[in-house]
Amino acid sequence: MTTTETVRQTANISRVSATPEAINLITKLMAMHGPLMFHQSGGCCDGSAPMCYPLKEFKVSAQDVFMGEIGGQPLYMGKSQFEYWQHTHIIIDVVPGRGSGFSLEAPEGVRFLTRSRIFTDAENDALDASGPPPNGIERPAY
Repeated sequence: MTTTETVRQTANISRVSATPEAINLITKLMAMHGPLMFHQSGGCCDGSAPMCYPLKEFKVSAQDVFMGEIGGQPLYMGKSQFEYWQHTHIIIDVVPGRGSGFSLEAPEGVRFLTRSRIFTDAENDALDASGPPPNGIERPAY
């Protein structure tokens, strides 16, 4: 465990969580596809939604920020997107509709959706004290 992870666990502040509906879908997708990973790259349309991939099908890099885990599966965000979202707790939800054809939930008639809430001043202070989250090289998906 890195120092950053130790401080973050001590502060008990997570950058990401998922709704019960999203956890149920993650469980279903894991049964179908095995371990998963999530990535949110930014941009418009589906680029701003979290994409779900089989664990080894998407390579993360130093330009990706490890946000935490949902349903035991890692979630990364593009570094430029993280600059906008760093002061918010990310909540992954699922809604009816079709997202990108590349995301594993697409055939299920639903799509993952990012919701958020602003961190409190105390949460921001604790996260600032813990240092930046690891990138995809420091905390690879597998």
